[in-house]
Amino acid sequence: MDTKELLKKVRKIEIKTRRLSDHIFSGEYHTSFKGRGMTFSEVRQYQYGDDIRNIDWNVTARYNEAHVKVFEEERELTMMLMVDISGSESFGSKNQFKKDIVTEIAATMAFSATQNNDKIGLILFSDQIELYIPPKKGRSHVLRIIRELIEFEPKSRKTDIAQALKFLSSTQKKKAIVFVISDFLSEDYEHTLKIASKKHDITGIRVYDIREQKMPNIGMVPMIDAETGETQLVDTSSKTVRFNYEKYYNDQLVYFKETFSKSGAGVVNTRVDESYVTKLLGYFKSR
Repeated sequence: MDTKELLKKVRKIEIKTRRLSDHIFSGEYHTSFKGRGMTFSEVRQYQYGDDIRNIDWNVTARYNEAHVKVFEEERELTMMLMVDISGSESFGSKNQFKKDIVTEIAATMAFSATQNNDKIGLILFSDQIELYIPPKKGRSHVLRIIRELIEFEPKSRKTDIAQALKFLSSTQKKKAIVFVISDFLSEDYEHTLKIASKKHDITGIRVYDIREQKMPNIGMVPMIDAETGETQLVDTSSKTVRFNYEKYYNDQLVYFKETFSKSGAGVVNTRVDESYVTKLLGYFKSR
């Protein structure tokens, strides 16, 4: 992709996702994710209804009139976007690939965080850490994140969510809001998710395509494994083949839901042909 085309794509995504974050998400995001606590702001005269526990007795004695300490929410947070860029994200059947929706969701989350003056960091992963951008603030930083989401070419096509969560725990020492955006066609991440969830506020956003759920009966078909690149002939007319495919898919879906639920992490499921806006807003409001 040449520079002109890339900048055009970045701008298009910025216009769409910034509008969403400005008008819809930023308020819900602020309400859903609290700051680190309360920090002292000022001392003022006592007013009817003030909590007497906040009276500053030193100032009160000095002025011979009741004064209270005023506290504000310490808002600044860090958002970490953990984005799966393995081969299976390139699947799509409705004129849009999963990775396109993943990019839009990540950009919307990033602009929502920017609206609240929070830092945003990015981890792109396959079965290894492909790219790490440390958390920073600002529009130019968010635009860099969007550029990487659009054009970054992974070294590997496989997926290892556990590896990505280990990296998160090792690099992010303070509590962060973490969105793991993936199709979650992966296993064996229960232990690492449990450890990461004790420190961070984690949400798994599962992006999937309806055509992945069932294998159509269309006879012998050459199929490419998106995560290995291997091609093999598959007899889709076989009931056993179709049953085993659906069982594998459903087993991974159950594992995703149960693992996140047991760890106290949040879950959002959105199909590529659905409105992720509706799904995310519903999730924010339910928190």
